[in-house]
Amino acid sequence: MNLTLLYAELRRDEAVRRWPYKDTSTPPKNTVGVGHNLDASPLPSGWTYPLSDAQITQLLTADVGDTFHQLDAYLSWWRALSEVRQRVLANMCFNMGITKLLGFKRALAAMQAHDWGTSAAEMKDSAWYGQVKSRAVRLCSAMLTDVMPTA
Repeated sequence: MNLTLLYAELRRDEAVRRWPYKDTSTPPKNTVGVGHNLDASPLPSGWTYPLSDAQITQLLTADVGDTFHQLDAYLSWWRALSEVRQRVLANMCFNMGITKLLGFKRALAAMQAHDWGTSAAEMKDSAWYGQVKSRAVRLCSAMLTDVMPTA
């Protein structure tokens, strides 16, 4: 997988923050960098704000590694998908976590069966779609067409 593209997509979708903030989840989580959950994974000892580009990249790299580990553990078939569709699943898992992603039972079953129309339709028919609309529109389109829209 082209990690450079995935990192760029996550930076666009999550935004990059050098200072901590409360995200939009319920309940809100303390977040920094590129969607890094400080409640689940505090910063390394000695780090201070504002975070540097190198620190933000270090957090992002570790968080993407954790995302891949979760996908490998629960959806072992995901690596057999095209690169674009792998990035869609990684983006979704990074955004909502593996537990919420696993709730997309019909969408995931359709992805595993390579039924792209059903998987995109099931993604669209979710609360997640309304919560992260521009991101979700892009990811649904990529799942359907195997081409990641640039905007």
